[in-house]
Amino acid sequence: MQGMTTHFKTSKALRVKKESGENAPAVSDDELVAMSVRELNQHLRGLTKDDVAKLKQRRRTLKNRGYAASCRIKRVTQKEELERQKIDLQHEVNKLARENASMKLELDSLRAKYEALQCFARSVTRGPLSPGKVATTSVITIVKSAHHNNSTPNPYSTVS
Repeated sequence: MQGMTTHFKTSKALRVKKESGENAPAVSDDELVAMSVRELNQHLRGLTKDDVAKLKQRRRTLKNRGYAASCRIKRVTQKEELERQKIDLQHEVNKLARENASMKLELDSLRAKYEALQCFARSVTRGPLSPGKVATTSVITIVKSAHHNNSTPNPYSTVS
């Protein structure tokens, strides 16, 4: 690639020399673009108006090419960066979607437990007694019924 660039530069330098006349010193494209306006004006002294206009136009064209190339590089770099950000954001969205699904499952499970506890609480409080008395009464009733059905003495019979 560098061999092509050198050949390209040499042919441009010759073209610049031909454009500005045979008597003018040859200026490569790189030199033409890199020199300041003051250096360019010093270099243009003694040339015809036509040669000056050609060299200035050539310099403007080369500078524009440089600006266009840097814009292309910047655009490609920005595009690559935006694509990387897009991929990162897609990963983040997927991660959050998984977390959201997990939390929904947990919420459904907790909701089911809550509803089961509410149902149990309603079934316990339906009777005329308060919840504390219901539990005690149930135990006493179970013990009494077990005592009356068996003729053998029950150790829990004293609970009544």
